[in-house]
Amino acid sequence: MKTLATIIGTIAPATAFAASTPRVDDSGLFVWIFLGFCALIVIAQVMPAVLLMFGMAKGVTGIVKDELKGHKA
Repeated sequence: MKTLATIIGTIAPATAFAASTPRVDDSGLFVWIFLGFCALIVIAQVMPAVLLMFGMAKGVTGIVKDELKGHKA
């Protein structure tokens, strides 16, 4: 516990040396276009995965319902 307090005590003052000025964001138009394109790629990859998960869940619940109907009959 004492070593943890020592580590925190040595690391905590380091935040005092952080920059006091706001960060300058000088990103051009092409950077934002590139980031938007990357976001489109991510969305294009996530949508089929979500649809696949819904399909698998629907299939599993259908199989379970069929098994329950078979056991009751």
